Amino acid sequence: MSAELFRLSAHETTARIRSGDTNAREVTESYLAHIESVEPKVDAYLDVWREPARARAEAIDAAIAAGQNPGPLAGVPVAIKDNLCTREGRTTCASKMLENFESPYDATVVEKLDAAGAVLLGKLNLDEFAMGSTNENSAVKVTRNPWDSDRVPGGSSGGAAACLAANEAAFTLGSDTGGSIRLPASFCGCLGMKPTYGRVSRYGLVAFASSLDQIGPFTKDAEDLALILAAIAGKDPRDATSADLPVPDYSSTMRDGVSGSRIGLPKEYFTDALDGEVGKQVDAALQALKGEGAELVEISLPHTEYAIAVYYIICTAEASSNLARFDGVRYGYRHPDAASVEDLYRLSKSEGFGLEVQRRILLGTYVLSSGYYDAYYLKAQKARGLLRRDFDEAFTRCDVIATPTSPTTAYKFGEKMDDPLQMYLGDIFTTSANLAGIPGLSMPCGLASNGMPVGLQLLGKPFDEAALIRTAYAYEKSGAPTLGPAPLG
Repeated sequence: MSAELFRLSAHETTARIRSGDTNAREVTESYLAHIESVEPKVDAYLDVWREPARARAEAIDAAIAAGQNPGPLAGVPVAIKDNLCTREGRTTCASKMLENFESPYDATVVEKLDAAGAVLLGKLNLDEFAMGSTNENSAVKVTRNPWDSDRVPGGSSGGAAACLAANEAAFTLGSDTGGSIRLPASFCGCLGMKPTYGRVSRYGLVAFASSLDQIGPFTKDAEDLALILAAIAGKDPRDATSADLPVPDYSSTMRDGVSGSRIGLPKEYFTDALDGEVGKQVDAALQALKGEGAELVEISLPHTEYAIAVYYIICTAEASSNLARFDGVRYGYRHPDAASVEDLYRLSKSEGFGLEVQRRILLGTYVLSSGYYDAYYLKAQKARGLLRRDFDEAFTRCDVIATPTSPTTAYKFGEKMDDPLQMYLGDIFTTSANLAGIPGLSMPCGLASNGMPVGLQLLGKPFDEAALIRTAYAYEKSGAPTLGPAPLG
């Protein structure tokens, strides 16, 4: 039994630990043994914290034995994307720039996981500084998709999605700036949520684009999503952008069903650009939800065509500002051969940052420069307001919006690397949610004929994550086909 504990969901795991059917140490050992077995084929982890995880599991078991309540995630193993600060180990953002950085503090979400009783297994690979859609931009190594090792896991949270799909953690945390949770969730066949901007504290998240970034979970099912979001959400006095709103009990409303719910289908997302195999699986999922009592209504999001351009102007502008701190003076990589201040900046940044990060810094600096600010950045912010208004109007006609998560299944390695524009266009269905600040969820809804997972994206009203979780749960209980474990899981 203990050898297969790594296959359990988070809620199943903590239930068994609390009942005495198993304990946190047995669960942790099951995961560590499985990591040892599959990690060489997946390469999701940048660092596995074996002894700290064992010590933490033993502390959880001791607390339970003493009659204490360690929290709602007691003994559940988790791994996190390596752009979340932790006092344990290093926080590298998969970049040479921060390859030796040790954070003096934990991110708020890490503190909340600790308070909830989770067992942290280690840090996960990502596109450098969370910039990318395939995980091929990591300066450390390439993570492989557990469904097909010749294909990418998606990005930038590819390590977090692949880790979960390979059953190397019970759940994982990633960050989503323009689809970086939802896209890899789609590619790897798991659930991934970007909460409403402000629902989860960003304190301790190494910033990429501050007005777009949001931390969220990858899970094995909707019940886990309800449990984990409740554990990490809430107001944080250290993050001025976190919302001072009560966190709902998502688990209590999850089973309410979708009967009478209106699901909006934006015509701009269902076009000839959508791969036929993806469209077939998405339509089948929508019909399953209709069978559960939901009403499907056509809606329009007329400014969708501008979303990619607006997103890449705003995110690169914010990236150029946020990454200016990595100058080789205060912390981060410092080139040893710099003979002047100019050399120090030029050499440290050109060697410390990878090509994709450099590309985005240059683009962002350009759109913020004198003479181009009004033409690009200011105009993009105005268009962002139009995109937000589109969603406001759409939600007067529906409760949830459903779209494909990605126009295709996971790419093969190298397929998009020579054409960055084509890679950027892969985010076409996900960026709008970040620009509007609304919650988004990707859930697996079948396999294409190439054997790769397809994702259905659900978008909700601000701070109405409960509706998304309820819809995902209804789909899971509808009798629709489930994916089963990935070949490397």
